Amino acid sequence: MFMLLLLLASCCNQAYTSDVDPIFFSFSTFDHDSCADDGDLICWGSAAAGDGYIDVTPMPQQTNTTSPPVQLNKVGRILYRYPVLAWPATISTTFTVRISKDPNSTSSGDGMAFVMAEDSGPSPEKSYGAFLGLLTRTTKSGTQLGVEMDTYYNNEFDPDDNHIGIDTDSIISIATVGLDNIGVDLKLGREVTVKINYNGWQKKLQIYAAYAGAPLVSVLNYTIIMAKTVPRSVYVGFTGSTGIVSESHQILNWIFNSVPLPHDSLNDGHDSSEKRKKILMITSPVVSGALVLAVIAYIILKTRRKKKVKTRKGIDIESQTRSAANTPKMFSFRDLSKATLNFHKDNLLGTGGFGSVYRGVISDPPTTIAVKRISATSKQGEREFLAEICTIGRLRHKNIVQLQGWCHEGDHLLLVYELMPNGSLDRFISKVFLDWQTRYKILTGLASALLYLHEECGSTVVHRDVKPNNVMLDSEYNACLGDFGLARFFQNEGAVTTMLGGTPGYLAPECTYTGRATPESDIFSYGVVVLEVICARRCNGIIGQNNIVDYVWNLHGKGELLNCVDRKLEGSYAEEEMKRALAIGLACSHPDPTLRPTMRKVIQVFMNPNEPIVDVPDSRPSAIYVTVYSQSPSSTNMLGLNTNSSLSSSTISEKTAAPLGR
Repeated sequence: MFMLLLLLASCCNQAYTSDVDPIFFSFSTFDHDSCADDGDLICWGSAAAGDGYIDVTPMPQQTNTTSPPVQLNKVGRILYRYPVLAWPATISTTFTVRISKDPNSTSSGDGMAFVMAEDSGPSPEKSYGAFLGLLTRTTKSGTQLGVEMDTYYNNEFDPDDNHIGIDTDSIISIATVGLDNIGVDLKLGREVTVKINYNGWQKKLQIYAAYAGAPLVSVLNYTIIMAKTVPRSVYVGFTGSTGIVSESHQILNWIFNSVPLPHDSLNDGHDSSEKRKKILMITSPVVSGALVLAVIAYIILKTRRKKKVKTRKGIDIESQTRSAANTPKMFSFRDLSKATLNFHKDNLLGTGGFGSVYRGVISDPPTTIAVKRISATSKQGEREFLAEICTIGRLRHKNIVQLQGWCHEGDHLLLVYELMPNGSLDRFISKVFLDWQTRYKILTGLASALLYLHEECGSTVVHRDVKPNNVMLDSEYNACLGDFGLARFFQNEGAVTTMLGGTPGYLAPECTYTGRATPESDIFSYGVVVLEVICARRCNGIIGQNNIVDYVWNLHGKGELLNCVDRKLEGSYAEEEMKRALAIGLACSHPDPTLRPTMRKVIQVFMNPNEPIVDVPDSRPSAIYVTVYSQSPSSTNMLGLNTNSSLSSSTISEKTAAPLGR
């Protein structure tokens, strides 16, 4: 009877499980071939590829007073060539745009938009001007979604000439927000970064904006049912238009990610209700009868041995992992024991806080794997097991270790990864020589992984234990971040925990006081790793001269910064590049989390030699944590205990830091 119930649950689960792979693509820049016939982008109308950008509408040309205006009533559209899943899914996209005024006019317009369209065709005819290349007055509903960046005030449609809006079947936005209140002006010709997140479970569309390099600010939150707004499969891209005045619209970079969700995430979506009614009509009589028998079965099961309870516990974990989209495959303990020669000591790769890692070989297909066996004595074993499956299991990035599968049988908790031929980064610090180009590649790869976790994977993920032991190196010494046993999905208010996660020396100082893990605490850990890799010196201790951060900062204050560089490099590096990398390490290690650069800023400094360098003070500021009481009637204090008043910690630096160019 129990198996019958499991079978019914499995059938219902299969009816709502996604079979679509995640989509991820990234354009860090563009070139003249971006719009080629065999390229990844389709360009329509006035859209054209340039050197480092895409023109959606071209730059207006200077004219004399007797010449007619140019570049008026233009429409451009660029689309990613391949369709992506719009629902059921969680979506995240980040892009940087530059909108420049017509030099011949004091006015500009009309604007541009991110679009999710039903097909890969051009913009509708006569969709110039206020229609932004999105739609016309006759556009039917249920075909597209646009997030507009509007720069022209049409009193029929708009609240002002500097706003973001959400458009569906009309150019009259269903939600708008002005950008003046966050100090952003779309029309100044400055680079503006916009991030759009859609949570497929909560049906929340959240939009962030800021000048490029500055921290993104949440500007608009709106509830929208994607299944009632666009087709299941859409083409994504950008549109832009001019009208009676002109301006240029350029895309400078673009990242997009779509992670499928189970079909039951649709709730009251497009056709979810009808499907559920049909399934309920079919299964209700069976389930009703089964429930009666289940009561009898429960009485019998209750008298079974404790081993059965453990088996049921394993089934509960299995059901939780299956509920996550695109989870890895399940292995049997027998298969993994065989693959590792019964976990023979000769196959032991290393041990950690939650268990041991073994080399193994599976035969179908022939693959060398790494098997992490979580210790049965670990108090947090099952929690860490689930954390890894439900975080790393759904992440897809070239700089993140790929989780291949898992096993839960009885007390056995095992995770299966792709094997990294060169092991972990800690083996190479101070022990094995790496040239500067390889070290630089490792640091940029790790930064890319953290940027993906913090901003690009759909939900903000905090790793909480960034250190060389958790950075794996593939055959070409590309960095891959692993070990997500402490990882958590991050909410804006931060996660308070009674168990402090992380490793001394890499743990951000504020975490000791607040108990909160944030993207900024990951950035601190990253800064320590940067200094270790450059100096070929391990982080020892928390404070004082044995701490690598203090060691490097003291040399910086003496004007002897390059003296910390690994002597084995023998000067075989560009000094300015090395100084920029060390500046990143120190800035990320700043004791004040609000003064640390974002990972996006870190990537920009690494990848672009013209990016303003991150400034750091001559000596390391000393942080003082002050307890602040709020008026909240009931909240959580620094240690995660309920109190009658809330406690939070703010950081005050004894020395004022120079601007970090976030």
